[in-house]
Amino acid sequence: MSATVDHRTKFPHLRQDFAASLVVFLVALPLCVGVAVASGVPAELGLITGIVGGLVTGMMRGSSFQVSGPAAGLTVLVFEAVQEFGLPALGIIVLASGLLQLAMGAFRLGSWFRAISVSVVEGMLAGIGLVIIAGQLYAAAGMTAPASGLGKISGLPRALVDAAGSATALASLALGAGTIAVMLVWKRLPRPVRSVPAALAAVALATLASLAFAMPVDTVEVQGLAGSIQLPGLDAIGGLADVSMLGTVLAFTLIASAESLFSAAAVDRLHDGPRTEYDKELIAQGTGNVVSGFLGALPMTAVIVRSSANVQAGARTKASRVLHGVWLLLFAALLPFALALIPIPALAGILVHAGWKLIPLRSTVTLWRAHRGEALILVVTAVAIVAVNMFEGVLIGLALSVAKTAWQASHIRLEVTDKGAGPIEACLTGNATFLRLPKILDNLEALPQDRPIRLDLSGLHHLDHACGTALENWSTRHSAAGTEPVKVTELPLERATSG
Repeated sequence: MSATVDHRTKFPHLRQDFAASLVVFLVALPLCVGVAVASGVPAELGLITGIVGGLVTGMMRGSSFQVSGPAAGLTVLVFEAVQEFGLPALGIIVLASGLLQLAMGAFRLGSWFRAISVSVVEGMLAGIGLVIIAGQLYAAAGMTAPASGLGKISGLPRALVDAAGSATALASLALGAGTIAVMLVWKRLPRPVRSVPAALAAVALATLASLAFAMPVDTVEVQGLAGSIQLPGLDAIGGLADVSMLGTVLAFTLIASAESLFSAAAVDRLHDGPRTEYDKELIAQGTGNVVSGFLGALPMTAVIVRSSANVQAGARTKASRVLHGVWLLLFAALLPFALALIPIPALAGILVHAGWKLIPLRSTVTLWRAHRGEALILVVTAVAIVAVNMFEGVLIGLALSVAKTAWQASHIRLEVTDKGAGPIEACLTGNATFLRLPKILDNLEALPQDRPIRLDLSGLHHLDHACGTALENWSTRHSAAGTEPVKVTELPLERATSG
């Protein structure tokens, strides 16, 4: 009896966490496999990353309820990296990205990712979603997709025509479409049925259908868990001297970190428990990526689908995400043959659905109505990712965001009121920075030299040192022309000259 009491005291939430871990496992299993196959790597590598996300990252501090593993958001980048550098180089790229994340967490840079424009992040996800959808439509038809994002989209009409003339392609497409249909209608079914995760149910039904009707579709290739592990070799480490590989490492680091920390902010809104410690979460993600990279597996991020399922399933501590890693390990070790039964079109359907959810259609429309500049940044970022590549597309979005902020920060307006008699009223509003100094001085110096002037600065949000000094000099010059001294209405103390 006392042993039972001690057990319950030491693990007071074990029952809730155990149940939640099973739910997360069932959600994570098809996604781990699907992301790996879509990335052009063995399915087992997705499971390895999911296992590391549970057993390693899940044990660490940061966010108590986030669940980490391979994410659809990095599928495009991983595929491009494998195509360019080869599968053996993937591990060292992921490992180097993890080391960078550890360094950023150690230097307390985690919170800075929260400063990245939401428009850039949503544009990044939208671009990724478009490329995933286009690429997986080829996979659903049993075809090979073009390498570039633009090629994937432009080649869809021709691929559709080719598929219409092939019974095998049509059967494959039908299975993929059926998988998407199950995903869409599952949430409308009775609650007892919905206790089974939609992705797992869709893949299971597609697998049963392909077996029952002997459908001529491709299935997942199985190598075995141990056979899929590729430790980084010296050749792969030497590849880090390549500038293009370093760019890929930076892209992995930036996108994985941003996606994880934005996911943390979203998960924090789903529960009333401890808030995320961003620097520690970045260290946890970095540690997981170092281990995943050492094993030659996929990069990991915190994944909002698994994390929200964890919270909604009633998880109370981080034990649920650790246990989900245990279930993934047991499945990969004891039931690897089950993977060989899964049809590729079913996984393609899962990824098409996941890609569609990455595209923020509603928020884009709302953003366009309220902040068109931000909406434009979102759209340009998405288009750049599709047209160029992931890393450069994100950089373009960040550059636009910085340019927009700089323009807004330097926006200033001069209103001149001249009633014909008495002093001229000149009112400056906005932000007086050195970027707008020439415009400010040109407008002030164009005012009549023989009239008294009242300069009202109370409408300024900010007055930097360069502008403050220039206004003082202009005031002195104007007053020296034989007119009354310029009368200045100063800024409030909290908005006074800085710098």
